[in-house]
Amino acid sequence: MNAPRVRIVGRGRAGSSFDAALRAAGWAVELVAHDDPEVAHAARDVDLVLLCVPDGAIATVAGSIEPVPSTVVAHCAGSRTLEDLAPHERRASVHPLVSMPDPVRGARRLIGAWYAVAGDPLAAEVARALQGQFVDVPDEARAAYHAAAVVASNHLVALMGQVERIAASIGLPLEAFLGLARGSLENVVEVGAAAALTGPVARGDHETVLAHLEALDPEEHGAYRALAEAAARLVGVDPPPWPDGASGTADVAP
Repeated sequence: MNAPRVRIVGRGRAGSSFDAALRAAGWAVELVAHDDPEVAHAARDVDLVLLCVPDGAIATVAGSIEPVPSTVVAHCAGSRTLEDLAPHERRASVHPLVSMPDPVRGARRLIGAWYAVAGDPLAAEVARALQGQFVDVPDEARAAYHAAAVVASNHLVALMGQVERIAASIGLPLEAFLGLARGSLENVVEVGAAAALTGPVARGDHETVLAHLEALDPEEHGAYRALAEAAARLVGVDPPPWPDGASGTADVAP
């Protein structure tokens, strides 16, 4: 069987990462810019057009491509549905659960990754070619799926930003806490989230939690409270009795 022919639209980090990874897997790949005049004919003479463009541009770019009944048009966005790919007959989505800060790291991380796929079976073939695992995520579940991905990646980064700020306030570097964070993630992998939780909330030590709150800059209170309550919910214990009676979520900006 001949290797599938792919035209990737979008020369950014995602497009360049898929380009390198699929080439390494033996697929015939062409990478073009989203504003290339020839994008209108991108579906000709290929098996798959993979749109690696900003989420808000998917529908516009897909609509600008002349439909070819035999060609699958897919996007790699986590939150977008197959409706964005109208008017193409064969549609798919293939979203990798990895961050791609640059094409070199991105291509490496795509190998063996988890993928959320939907639509045409060729999306699953992309995941298989990259030695990945895949799950089918239908359109009605895309928003919840993407929310989980954002929490796992973006919110985790924001949380480490809070660690960095608190540590800096007492003259310590973020690096001092990275081993602790890695170990906690490893514990989640090994025993699951609930069993991995340690610390004052898990053992009902509200006195220590309240001492933390008193020591922190008030601007850090909202996130700390919200996560303390989330930790309590995770293991089924009572949340800390906040001094003003307010919940943690009340102080978190939308």
